[in-house]
Amino acid sequence: MKMTTSLRMRIIHRYLGFFLAGIMAMYSISGIIMIFRQTDFLKSEKIIKQQLQPNLKAGKLSGALRVKGGIKPEKTEGDVVYFKQGQYNKATGMATIKKMELPFILDKMEHLHKATTNSPVYFLNIFFGLSLLFFVISSFWMFLPKTSVFKKGLYFSLAGMVLTIILLFA
Repeated sequence: MKMTTSLRMRIIHRYLGFFLAGIMAMYSISGIIMIFRQTDFLKSEKIIKQQLQPNLKAGKLSGALRVKGGIKPEKTEGDVVYFKQGQYNKATGMATIKKMELPFILDKMEHLHKATTNSPVYFLNIFFGLSLLFFVISSFWMFLPKTSVFKKGLYFSLAGMVLTIILLFA
């Protein structure tokens, strides 16, 4: 039997799909969870005590505590500065902050999903992205061009492309 391009595409598409099933599930779950990243959905409160240098200003304090959006002092009582995320004792340098964190496995999934070139596994994101692009292209070799399934598939592809353009510019 002659190995045609269509048959090759179908075979690679099939086994690559099986190989990537777990990571596709992970990316889909983490992608859905990331929609809620600015809320406390699925997060639990964690209190962190950290020893810092005494007498830090708000700008240096937010950097030292890695608080997104900065620290805006709400009130000061003696040496203790209170802010939305916690408190800081200017005399001792002791800071107590409250962070909302995802459960361990969901946090790991989210970090993998957001990997950059600074991450040791960024190549996985590149491989996965290229694999998804291959799935898009190879899907057009799944059915013979003369069949009604292929023609209907083209209509669905066109509808998906139009929806994507609408969403991009909405």
